[in-house]
Amino acid sequence: MGNFFTSLFSSSKAATPEEEKSKNDQKNFDILKYDGVRAQKIGQVAYAIKCFTGALKLQEDFETMTYLVAAYTTANKAEDALEVLNRMVELEPDHINTLLTRVNVLFMLDKDADVIADCRHILELEETNHLAWFLMGKAKRTTSDPLGAIADLTRAIALKEDFTDAYLMRARILLSMQQATEALPDVEKAITLAPEEETSYLLRGRIHEAMGNIDAAAADYQNVLELNPFNDEAMLLVGQLLITQERLDEAITFFDEAIDLKPDFGKAYAERGRAKNLKGDKEGAFEDLKKSIELNPEGDEAQKLKGQHTNFNDMYKGGIF
Repeated sequence: MGNFFTSLFSSSKAATPEEEKSKNDQKNFDILKYDGVRAQKIGQVAYAIKCFTGALKLQEDFETMTYLVAAYTTANKAEDALEVLNRMVELEPDHINTLLTRVNVLFMLDKDADVIADCRHILELEETNHLAWFLMGKAKRTTSDPLGAIADLTRAIALKEDFTDAYLMRARILLSMQQATEALPDVEKAITLAPEEETSYLLRGRIHEAMGNIDAAAADYQNVLELNPFNDEAMLLVGQLLITQERLDEAITFFDEAIDLKPDFGKAYAERGRAKNLKGDKEGAFEDLKKSIELNPEGDEAQKLKGQHTNFNDMYKGGIF
């Protein structure tokens, strides 16, 4: 009789083993997923990756894949991120944000031809996606299609008139094609849109230099140093411009100050050495180049000497410096 009433008034029947397993798997999935989210927020990326991969073994969840891609990217594991993104694209082939994320990872892996394919797919889905036009232009620039890149960047700018990065990239391409005059309006537009952006002034300085406007170039490089006294590229460009103008004493003094500011600035030693060499100070040039290579053994100066079976003293005595 007791069993009869228990069965009659019971609100639910006992779960099957399969139902119990499914319930436990869902519980464990939720624990792993949200532990991973918390770990990611506090910078524990390795633990977050462990949690997300564990969760995905239990359940193929698109949102968790998104979190895992972000964690892999933060950990500089682009190949792993790409593997997850490829699966996400299989699941949702027309998900534009996933495709854009894959484009950025493909750039990290120097797979620019694949970038172009993904961008074309995005544009088939959404022709007015200015970011896809920009990224395709960026990829075409690196795959030796500058005219195609300019055309794509022009489309991006037509869709988004305040697209600073597109103006800057188009200016860089035009400058590389020795069309400095055509590049100048683009970089000036970028400066109008983002007047505190250091790279814009550096680019405009290079354009002015290519056009022979040396004073204007020097003013742009100096402007960068006023925005950021520690900008390495601006320091080098100012000093190199002085060397080009044969103002060698000023160049040496300038690099003295740069080295005082940044004692580990290997390229500044190399450029100061170049100025000293042009003045006939072979010993000073030798010491500066040696210091440059000590500070940056993988730099340009070291690469130039790679494979030469000699030492610094022999090179100095032989008149190389």
